[in-house]
Amino acid sequence: MFAVKAERVDKHYKNGVNGKKEVLKNISINIEEGEIFGILGPNGAGKTTLISILSTLTLPDSGKLEIFGIDALSQADRVKSIVNVSSGNPNFPWSLTVYENLRYFSMLYAIKNKDISIKKVIDMLELEPFRNARFDSLSTGTKQRLSLAKALLNEPRLLFLDEPTMGLDPDMAIKIRKQIKRIHEEREITIVLTTHYMKEAEELCGRIAFLKKGEIIANASPTELKRQMKLGESITIEYEGDFDIAGLKNIPGILDTVYSPGMIKIVAENAGPILDNILKIFANVHIKNIDISQPDLEDVFLELAR
Repeated sequence: MFAVKAERVDKHYKNGVNGKKEVLKNISINIEEGEIFGILGPNGAGKTTLISILSTLTLPDSGKLEIFGIDALSQADRVKSIVNVSSGNPNFPWSLTVYENLRYFSMLYAIKNKDISIKKVIDMLELEPFRNARFDSLSTGTKQRLSLAKALLNEPRLLFLDEPTMGLDPDMAIKIRKQIKRIHEEREITIVLTTHYMKEAEELCGRIAFLKKGEIIANASPTELKRQMKLGESITIEYEGDFDIAGLKNIPGILDTVYSPGMIKIVAENAGPILDNILKIFANVHIKNIDISQPDLEDVFLELAR
C-alpha cells in the first residue's frame, strides 16, 4: 500500500490585489509504506507547502490525495489521527514545561492513556532531565527533541519531518539523525523528510523527490539520481605521453569523459571493477597521479538547482 498517493496537486497564494503566485504545479508522487522519503529543493521551491498539504494542514487548490488509501481531502480528520509533523523551527507555549507541553498536546490529540504516552516519548527522546524545564529555557537541540516527542504522542503511521536538524551543531544533528533512524526501525513508520543537508538526505532517505519552482523535476534513489545526472565515481588521471582515447568507449560502465592535454576525467558507475581495464589503455604512458572520488547528493543538488 502507498502511504502517500498524490495526483496533479496544485497550490497558489494571492499575490497583490488580483494576482496569484503558483507554489506547487501538477505534483504527482507515490510514497511507499515504511520508507523514509526525502523532499529536497532550494529555498522557495515549495517543500514546506507540500508537507503542509500532505499532512492535511493545508488544502490544495486542485488534485487528489490519499493517505493509506484514505481520501485526505474529504476525510481529513481520519488522516490527522494517523499522521503528525515535527518542524525544524519548533514553537511551543514558552512558559510551559516539557511535561506540560506534552500533556497539552496529548489532550489536543485526545489520547486516552496520556501519562503512559508521555512517559514513552520522554524516555525515547531522553527528555527526563528536562521534564520540568520551561520551553523558553531549552537549548535548540532539546527543543528539536521535544518537537519529535510531540509528533510521536499519537503513534503516527506517517511522520513528517520539516528540516529536523536545522540550526543544530554537528554533534546534536548526528544524535537527532540516529534517533530518527531508531524511531523508523522500532516503530516501522513511514517518514517524509525535508532538509537542506545533503549528507543527511543521503544517510536517511531511500528515495528523493527534487522540487524546483514548485515542480518535481527528479524522483529516484540517491544512487539513481547520480546515475541519471552522470555523477558516478570520478577517476582523474594525470599523465605524460599519448594514448588511444577511443579505447575507453569499449569499457562498459563509463558514463562520461572530460579530456584535456595531460589530464582526463572519467566518470564511471563504479570505478573498482573497471579500473584495471582503464589502466591498460594507459599502458604506454607515464601516469603521474590517479585520484578517485565519489559524488554525493550535494553534486546532484547543484546540478538540479541550476
